[in-house]
Amino acid sequence: MIDPKLKAQYTTTIGIECHVQLKTNTKLFSAVGNDAREAPANSLVSHIDFGLPGALPVLNKEALTLAVKAAFALGTEPERFSKFDRKHYFYPDLPKGYQITQFDEPIIGKGAITIQVDGQPKLIGITRAHMEEDAGKSTHPAGTDYSLVDLNRAGTPLLEIVSEPDMHTSAEAKAYAYELYLRMRYAEVSEANLYYGNMRFDVNVSVSKTDQLGTRSETKNLNSFRSVEKAVDYEVERQINVLERGESVVQETRGWNDDKQATFSQRSKENADDYRYMPDPDIPPVELDEAFIAAIKADMPLLPDDYRSKFAAIDFDGKVVADILAVPESAKLVAQILDTAGPEHARRIAFWLMLNTPTDEEPTVTAAPIAPAEQLIKLSQLVADNKLSSTAAKEVLAVLQQQGGDVEAIATSKNLMQESDENAIAAIVTEVLAANPKAAEDVKNGEMKAIGFLVGQVMKQSQGKANPALAQQLIKRQLALPKEG
Repeated sequence: MIDPKLKAQYTTTIGIECHVQLKTNTKLFSAVGNDAREAPANSLVSHIDFGLPGALPVLNKEALTLAVKAAFALGTEPERFSKFDRKHYFYPDLPKGYQITQFDEPIIGKGAITIQVDGQPKLIGITRAHMEEDAGKSTHPAGTDYSLVDLNRAGTPLLEIVSEPDMHTSAEAKAYAYELYLRMRYAEVSEANLYYGNMRFDVNVSVSKTDQLGTRSETKNLNSFRSVEKAVDYEVERQINVLERGESVVQETRGWNDDKQATFSQRSKENADDYRYMPDPDIPPVELDEAFIAAIKADMPLLPDDYRSKFAAIDFDGKVVADILAVPESAKLVAQILDTAGPEHARRIAFWLMLNTPTDEEPTVTAAPIAPAEQLIKLSQLVADNKLSSTAAKEVLAVLQQQGGDVEAIATSKNLMQESDENAIAAIVTEVLAANPKAAEDVKNGEMKAIGFLVGQVMKQSQGKANPALAQQLIKRQLALPKEG
């Protein structure tokens, strides 16, 4: 670990490039399935993906639509004119010898998103976002002297989002990556499943003691928010150590070893000139008309900031809002309940839903099935009417989520409904006070701990059906205790 005083002498600068897989049915330029998660190797390929002579790509219109939605999610609008280019490099998993991408005229220009770090907002600029096709995947079987190539991902539609170098701590980098994840999910641009590589982060880090930026490294293909944070921490310390030894930081591409929690050198970093960009002659430029853009904008779903604004009416703290937003289905449901039944029910139901909410470290966990809004509101009303205890309501909720049904019928079948008939409970209270004169006398003398014992006896005699709050109220009334307040 570096001495914090030494670390404080350096300014860290971080930029992130995020590759987002667009959730189209087919690839970017070929009519082949886009979901390669469980597909056998090289089963989702066409002559276009193989780069065979004479193969002509055709742009997927749905990918274009999703890119326009992404523009709105990134706080900007799509460019009315964009074009595709060829980026030349030579790897076994790129049969054409070039990648079709967008170079100098991308589909999305300047934008910005706001992140929260330690409760404080910070604006992170977006430099650009461009559409491109993915390459295939090379594997290197252990103990062999050959490599295997799977082209199922070749041609998969990607949106590469490039940030401004506006981040200066690993916490900011992690928060930015997570906010991108939320926005791409809520905008319905991508499944954003990190486990399957639907989102991958390339993190650029540099350190410097002056106002000039230092030489940066780029750590590629990070697929979790924790690895983004830890890779930044590691690179900051590694680069400071290099500079403190009087050496120079090398501009290079690095990988991340999750087991060792360390980056490692892969290759020297190329510059744009090395790729010999040229306009792709097979794909016409893209010109978007205003009607096309307006139709997509009108159909945009609510984004995370929209939900944050709505939830202000429920008076949640920031951590609770973040937990709800982690599952879009939960956020949509809470917002619906807020609109139809008000903040009391929305608040109670939100806390129930959070019982099964994944954390931002495990965003690919599938949330438990959500019950219908009308049943959840009905369940909340039973609690509000003191017909169900909070504990019993959670038991009913578990059955409702697994099997469906009517909440009152479930509660009745499980003998969970509380007795709120004042006369019936008053009769039980009278018996309990008569059977426990010492405890009753203790309560009359101000020893209020004893009232818990008496309530317990009422609950026991009623087989758990008595409303405990009402039982306590009736005990105080029968003992002629003064009303509180």
